Amino acid sequence: MGEAGPAAPLLIACALGIEQLALRTGRGRAAGAPERVTVLRTGMGPRAAEAAVARVLGRDGGAADTAVIAAGFCAGLAPGMHPGDLVVAEETRAAGDPVPCTGADLLADALARTVPGRTVHTGPLTGSDHVVRGHERAELRATGAIAVDMESAATLRTALRSGPRPVAAVRVVVDAPEHELVRIGTFRGGISAFRVLRAVLPAFYEWHRSLLLPRR
Repeated sequence: MGEAGPAAPLLIACALGIEQLALRTGRGRAAGAPERVTVLRTGMGPRAAEAAVARVLGRDGGAADTAVIAAGFCAGLAPGMHPGDLVVAEETRAAGDPVPCTGADLLADALARTVPGRTVHTGPLTGSDHVVRGHERAELRATGAIAVDMESAATLRTALRSGPRPVAAVRVVVDAPEHELVRIGTFRGGISAFRVLRAVLPAFYEWHRSLLLPRR
């Protein structure tokens, strides 16, 4: 396998200011960062994510080589999940066809090395237009999804609408079936998730570099 080609841009999309803060202040600004990396705050919900990603990728005629990662927090659906666990989507689901993710296994392995001691789950990540509670969580789990968030599916669908490109989704569990974030007593789980999100960027960069390696 030869040397990597020219660096392509990397767009990391998140919904909330607290997610953007974690990604911008984390230890990922170390060696290995792409020359052009953007951490985009889209706003909350699928419509906001769609509008923000379309705007950025459409700027100056669009960047067809930009890789896109949807990142941030999520609700875990599987029993035994804990705040601070990582979810790597094999595909994202919402209205329409599922969107397969690029290099999910490679990304999961990179995260396991980057954030040792944290469980990394892989599987389908489903979308919702509202915060999921109670029976809805069980209903979504019955579809085979392992986690749910509001923006990942819209982010990746919109990214691919402007042209084929590598896409991925990585989420940190902030609440789970046995650990719902509904009162101040569970705030510790939110702090744990924030710290994990701060640590993930080196894994994102490793995934991104792998995309640039030419095939044999």
